Amino acid sequence: MNRTTLSLIAGATALAAVTGFAAVSAPDPEAAGQRTGAAATLPVERTGLLCPRPSTSDLAETTYTSFTPVTEGADGKGTAVLRSAAQQSAPDENENEDAEGEDEKDGETTEKGDKDAAKDDKADRPVLQLKEPGKPVSAEADGADAPALVGTADGRFASGWTAQQTTEVAAGTGRGLQGVACSAADTQFWFPGASTDDSRTDYIHLTNPDDSAAVVDIELYGKDGELETTVGEGITVKPRSAEPVLLSTLTAEKQTDVTVHVVVRSGRVGAAVQALDDETGGDWLPASADPSGRLVLPGIPKDAKAVRLVAFTPGDADVDLKVRLAAPSGLITPAGNETLHLKGGMTAAFDLGELTRGEAGSLVLTAPDGSVPVVAAVRVLRGEEGKQESAFIPAARPIETRATALDNTAKGTTLSVTAPEGGAEIKVTASAGTEGGTPQTKTYSIKPGTTQDIEAPVPAGLEGGYALTVETRSGGPVYASRTLASTEGGVPYFTVQPLPDDRGMVAVPDASEDLSVLQR
Repeated sequence: MNRTTLSLIAGATALAAVTGFAAVSAPDPEAAGQRTGAAATLPVERTGLLCPRPSTSDLAETTYTSFTPVTEGADGKGTAVLRSAAQQSAPDENENEDAEGEDEKDGETTEKGDKDAAKDDKADRPVLQLKEPGKPVSAEADGADAPALVGTADGRFASGWTAQQTTEVAAGTGRGLQGVACSAADTQFWFPGASTDDSRTDYIHLTNPDDSAAVVDIELYGKDGELETTVGEGITVKPRSAEPVLLSTLTAEKQTDVTVHVVVRSGRVGAAVQALDDETGGDWLPASADPSGRLVLPGIPKDAKAVRLVAFTPGDADVDLKVRLAAPSGLITPAGNETLHLKGGMTAAFDLGELTRGEAGSLVLTAPDGSVPVVAAVRVLRGEEGKQESAFIPAARPIETRATALDNTAKGTTLSVTAPEGGAEIKVTASAGTEGGTPQTKTYSIKPGTTQDIEAPVPAGLEGGYALTVETRSGGPVYASRTLASTEGGVPYFTVQPLPDDRGMVAVPDASEDLSVLQR
């Protein structure tokens, strides 16, 4: 095998390490719009997503949504299937063709035995399966039996595949709107902003997509350092299963603000924290961006009544974080919170009050010279005393090329975009609706150092929910989040999801010889 072929395999292997699992095929320079000898940017051809179990409440109403944007150069065939984690199995090669041809059956008589077999196989049917790129599909589940999901997408559905679950809980601990984007499996996660306090019921949800067990360590860090845990080491997550772990059972120490560090010893998992409060509802806390000396927390609601920042720096080094707010007019320094001091290995929390004061805003945190890595998240409250709801915004990764938010509605959706360093131009596409509608596209200019709540497009003739896809056209870096909101009984239900890059494209070095061996 020559050096060029080895380089291509190395590129594909690096991508697989980032996305959980992914695959690319040999580049076609003409299809990719690249000249021979240059790196070709190609769609990812296989990827996977994991969705945690939505709720333990019998009052929960959950909507799952799946979507893949139309991607130039993608394969003409493929599948995108999400199944219950307990029943997940490999999709049949003809599954997508069967779904597409469902309306073309000629009505032939089905034997009784075939009917019985079909009934027996019902439990293994997909919860969600895409039929075409550019059109989202959704499914609903009620109560505490809604499952965690495990899924894969390949071919034309793999590049940019996104899934979301949104749950409304009418009453009880964690009542309100809870949303989380399904994510790829990984081997390490940071969650600043969790709690072991008596007023909170926080679970770390671990989902294993593989055929072998995963072994996980959970470390907890409070205001004085690492907490002593009793059963946090060597937690086994069975193959193709989901395991919720109540954080307060891991330690006897009750602390309001805790940073959770999940380390996978063997295998890989998906992980997310579900933070439920007795009085202020609850939401999902996604993992923070990797520890860094510069963090951006995008899309704090303009009517936030209280913003609480929780930050943690691994290791022994202390750091003074510079705090700025990217507002519609530019970067400003919040009065009284110009810098925040973090002690190495200890979780710190800071009440920033009504930080945004009626305007769109994003937090920008910077360590001197970027030399000390930090993870961070904010907890946001909306509503008046006694009728408040909470949500979390972790430090986010930038949108390098494209990102998508699902389950949007014509009313109650806010798309917030920030360009903290330089100006940027973005394109936003509203997909067709789950039940009908025509896609619409708009372009926007984001000024340097600002955050803007943009008036996102809505599909013409919308029926059902729809997807919003954000693409960077120039400038940047760009960060974004999407807020879903409604009002129930005077309580402002809401949930916020940062938009990570979908990592649907990969640069692959061109090969001078036939690389068909990679297809075998």
